[in-house]
Formats: sequence, structure tokens, C-alpha cells
Amino acid sequence: MSHAAARDRFAIDATDAERADFIAKTYVHLGWAVLAFAGLTAILVKTVGPQLTETFLGTRYAWLIVLGAFMLVGSVAQRWAQNATSIRMQYAGLALYVVAEAVIFVPILFIAANFAGPEVIPTAGILTGAIFGGLTITVMVTKKDFSFLGRALQIASFGALGLIVVSLIFGFSLGLLFTCAMIVLMAGWVLYQTSNVLHHYPIGSHVAASLALFATVATLFWYVLRLVMALSRSR
Repeated sequence: MSHAAARDRFAIDATDAERADFIAKTYVHLGWAVLAFAGLTAILVKTVGPQLTETFLGTRYAWLIVLGAFMLVGSVAQRWAQNATSIRMQYAGLALYVVAEAVIFVPILFIAANFAGPEVIPTAGILTGAIFGGLTITVMVTKKDFSFLGRALQIASFGALGLIVVSLIFGFSLGLLFTCAMIVLMAGWVLYQTSNVLHHYPIGSHVAASLALFATVATLFWYVLRLVMALSRSR
């Protein structure tokens, strides 16, 4: 079978060898994205952490601007990563998204590293990996298609985004219950995106697939970190 013909098929319909190769490439790219994110955030927190934290959190309106800019950059990055004709554009999209995530994570990581205790970030990372790994194994073993969750996840995500915007405008905290709800929501997105890797991404689109997974696991990490920080303060 030609390479072009293989690219037109979803992983679930491909041969075992093609499917294994596609999944391996997707998760290798995800791994490199996570490592790049970790390295870049570590550098940013140490070099410009106080300045970025003061800028982002100086006023609630500044954070609204940051959130809007991140959503715009994320949309551009995803379009680039889904470019079927240019592999360079795909990698540029993934790199852009990793950089954008690293920048927006600086305030919470700076606060966690300097005020919440040295064990908070590693604990959140381990918990995020455990949740992501467990859900990934569930999808890969069962091969179940969770695309039916898409509409509900989108509605819940738009609702959550609305609450976040309202909380920033009026200056109130969404609290621990919201954080827990967001962890559950992101777990649903992990199931959805992982099943998409099997059922709805064509062979050869591993860069776009890895970006979708990275976006999900990064957001999951954000809320797990918030939960761990909140629990560490309550002790």
C-alpha cells in the first residue's frame, strides 16, 4: 500500500504495524512537547518569573488580556499543526503552542515554587501523569470511541470559560469545588482526545494529535496543581 493511501486512513482501520507506528510517533512527540514545556517553564520561572507574575496578576483585566491572547495563539497553533501539506508548519504549530503554554504557566509555577512548598509541583506532576496514564491505558486497551463525549465536553468547557471570565471581571474566587470539577472535565477530554488518536486522526497526522493531547494534559496539570496548592495551604 502506498504511503499516501495509508495517510488517508484512520489508525483504527490501519494495519497493526501502521497503527503502532502512528501511536508511537504521537506519544513520542507528546513526550518531547512535555519535556520542552518543563525546560522552558523552569528557565522562565527563574529568569523572569517575578516580572511575568506581577504583570499577569497585577490586575484582573491584565489576566483577561493574557487569556484572550492565549486563546488566539492556541487557535493559530492548532491550524498550523493540522496543515496537511507542510510538515514544517505542523512543527511550528506545536512549538508555538508549547511556548504559549509555558508563558501562561509562569505565574502559577512561580507562586507554587516560592510559596507553596518544594513538593507541590512534583506531586502535581505525578498525579497528572497517573490520571493521564490510567485513562490512556483504558482507551488503548478497550479501543472504545469516546467521541460521543465531544458535545457535552464542549458545552461544559464553554460554561467553565464563562465562569472564569465572570470571576476575573468581578474579582471573586471560584473555589476548590470548581477546581475539582475542572479536573473531572479534563479527564473527560483525555478520554475524548485519546480515542480520537485511534479513531479520528489519519495516519501521518501525529503532530496534530500530539498537540491536542498536550493541550489537554497541560490544562489537567494546571488544575491538579491548583488542587495540590490549595490542599497544602489547608494543612
